[in-house]
Amino acid sequence: MRRRAAETDFFTAKVKFVIGRRSAAPSVASLMKIIRGKKALVTGAASGIGRAIAIALADEGADLYLVDIDEAGLALTAREVASRGVEVVTATCDLAEPAQITAAVRALLSRWGRLNILVNNAAVLFYGPAHRMTDEQWNRVMSVNLAAPIQLARELLPTLVRSQDAHLVNVCSIFGLVGSRNVAAYQTSKYGLIGFTEALRTEYGGRSFGITAICPGFVSTPMVERVVGSEPEAKSRSGKPPTPPPAWIFTTPEKVAAKTIAAMRRNRGIVVVTPAARLLWWLKRLFPGAVDWVTREGWRNKGPAELEADRLVRDELGR
Repeated sequence: MRRRAAETDFFTAKVKFVIGRRSAAPSVASLMKIIRGKKALVTGAASGIGRAIAIALADEGADLYLVDIDEAGLALTAREVASRGVEVVTATCDLAEPAQITAAVRALLSRWGRLNILVNNAAVLFYGPAHRMTDEQWNRVMSVNLAAPIQLARELLPTLVRSQDAHLVNVCSIFGLVGSRNVAAYQTSKYGLIGFTEALRTEYGGRSFGITAICPGFVSTPMVERVVGSEPEAKSRSGKPPTPPPAWIFTTPEKVAAKTIAAMRRNRGIVVVTPAARLLWWLKRLFPGAVDWVTREGWRNKGPAELEADRLVRDELGR
């Protein structure tokens, strides 16, 4: 009995020693404690989440390079950011055009020569049945939502790696983790963006380079408001318009921005924003069969929504 007790005590002591040693080691979470003085690029900065993230970074003292297709909205954000006393540069850019992306990157590097923070936020959305989408619409969603973030990351990776204190944020979506109806192209792009983020985090992530996927649920942004506001025109087989999500399920762009800053400080891998989105994600992981049944069979009585093929909600205007 004494020998067994001694062995147990020895094992316990070893466990305590190992745990204590690990906790004392430098933590990956120590990355990006200080944002002041950093150089940051934010896409989709004219409104919504992109605008909120730009302002939050400016409040922390970062200089901003803002990219958007909406020149007027971009100017308003730039004015708000500049009032924080930081440097702000704007670039009007169609992220569906690779040449324009490359030109924006070259202009940034020519002006600053370095970059610490890249936030890929801009996105477009088509709401409606996949078979009603034109090739042009499908390709634009994939270009802006997936190809553009990949291109920006690849062209700026050497600069970010050299900075020795960098963070890359890809604003994804809960619909890149859980299935939904009538957003096939958007969802495909967001699943791909989460995969790309995880691949980069596996390859480059560390104490000097953080990489995060932000996955919001429903957010009160111009993109979502356009969809919800136009839904009465979307008739199902029953002749009734789809029911918009309840107000309590939404959050604000400012809360998403705050979560983004916190994720950068702690070098979080995937951050799901809003309690409802986190619940849905956990249900999908714990009960995938049940969630699959609900998302498919739960809509059968309504039938697929039939929208006009031109219902493309463009939102490089800040999500």
